[in-house]
Amino acid sequence: MPLEAVEARRLYRQVADQLRSLIDSGEYAVGSRLPTERELAEQLKISRPTVREALIALEVEGRVRIRVGSGIYVTEPADAAPTLPAAGIEGPFELLRAREFLESAIAEQAARVATRDDIARIDASLVAMENVEHPGEASMVHDRAFHVAIAGSLGNAVLVRVVGELFDQRLNPYFAQLAHYFESPGTWRTALDEHRAVRDAIARHDPDAAREAMRKHLARSQERFAQNFGAETAAGGNRPARAPAKPDSAPKKQAKERPKERAKSGSARRR
Repeated sequence: MPLEAVEARRLYRQVADQLRSLIDSGEYAVGSRLPTERELAEQLKISRPTVREALIALEVEGRVRIRVGSGIYVTEPADAAPTLPAAGIEGPFELLRAREFLESAIAEQAARVATRDDIARIDASLVAMENVEHPGEASMVHDRAFHVAIAGSLGNAVLVRVVGELFDQRLNPYFAQLAHYFESPGTWRTALDEHRAVRDAIARHDPDAAREAMRKHLARSQERFAQNFGAETAAGGNRPARAPAKPDSAPKKQAKERPKERAKSGSARRR
């Protein structure tokens, strides 16, 4: 028998699989409330963003319903409820962390080499962003154009493609569901101000400021998506006392958070 490739499952998918198994086994009945994100993160010893990715995946699948200000409730799955998408779909926070690392370096270099024409292309995307409603498809088109224009100033087609492809992955159902809760005209205006700070640093040819402005923008995007659902005090009630066990199959390196990730999770918890 030929060997088959082994899938290294992402941690949030392992958490989603475990919670779904507990629901299917009756540990969490339809209509009951799951532990809060904070409780699940503490019980599993993982970050809250990872828990949130798992819960969003289950909501897309139709297994739970997130009620802002109340809690996360088990729902009766529809007959045609979708299963978790293919393993190739990245978690929203995983994507944003990758973009923070890559695009900060790109912005730094852009501040060194950007020409007047490059700045003009960046400015054009900002003008378009100022005159579009959000959330919506058009706003995403212009947001993408801004980030791609910065990458384009480096004259490297590979970086342009990578930045565009990373941005396009936010169109996956997990990211869309997360954005449904936290994106609004207000967050769009805040993000637009952050974009302007990146643009101004590049136009001043200040590499350090450009790198930091892009890093802050994408870090704050993660913070916005990590805000509480408003259900941290909605504990108790009709849920079993048993806590889910930590996923045994999670790789140690993956399950153990980096100090920086813990700090971000902690800052989200304090907000």
